[in-house]
Amino acid sequence: MSHVKMKELPRDVQPYERCLKEGPACLSDAQLLSIIIRTGSRDASSLELAQKILALNYPKEGILGLLHLSLAQLTSVKGIGQVKGIQLLCIGELSRRIWNRKVAEQPLRLNTPELVAQYCQEDMRHLEKEEFRVLMFNTKQMLIGDVTVSRGTVNASLATPREVFIEALRFQAVSLILVHNHPSGDPQPSREDILLTKRMMEASKLIGISLLDHVIIGDSTYISLKERGFF
Repeated sequence: MSHVKMKELPRDVQPYERCLKEGPACLSDAQLLSIIIRTGSRDASSLELAQKILALNYPKEGILGLLHLSLAQLTSVKGIGQVKGIQLLCIGELSRRIWNRKVAEQPLRLNTPELVAQYCQEDMRHLEKEEFRVLMFNTKQMLIGDVTVSRGTVNASLATPREVFIEALRFQAVSLILVHNHPSGDPQPSREDILLTKRMMEASKLIGISLLDHVIIGDSTYISLKERGFF
């Protein structure tokens, strides 16, 4: 095998050889994916199957789209059966867990909107429905609780002040930050987002737990309603 030129190798084998010689960082997204797929079908090499998967454009094309694809969508590619489809789903989940573990090992003093966004973004920017989270803090603004209080539709999450402050009281929080995502990728606050924030602010004053911010997560971007002057 070592005496055969790479271009003369079957397309299924070429990414392995290149990874062996140059390391995984040199591989394209399709080549990395082809190594995970491992074997091709009668009609397509593993590299060609990887290219077809990356070309699926629902809800977005490319490597990030892999985190959105269902098993049914993956197996719609001829040559990707249930086993390969499950392997690909697990790769997406593994990437999320690695990111979450990396974040969890860092000191969680989330005292800026940027730090809040970094903490939540990898989990939330790929979601296809809105989720509403409450981050709760002690007197030093160290994170002591992180709870998803509602999961909604593609354009609305159905959180209420009651749900939010029950969790805050349960954790004996001194302050909290609200976080939700916009599946469209655009974090611009809607009229409903602004009204909900005002209701939460009123409730926080009555209960005595400070509402520090409301951060909206988009695709690789975010907006802080505090920075926008709503606090």
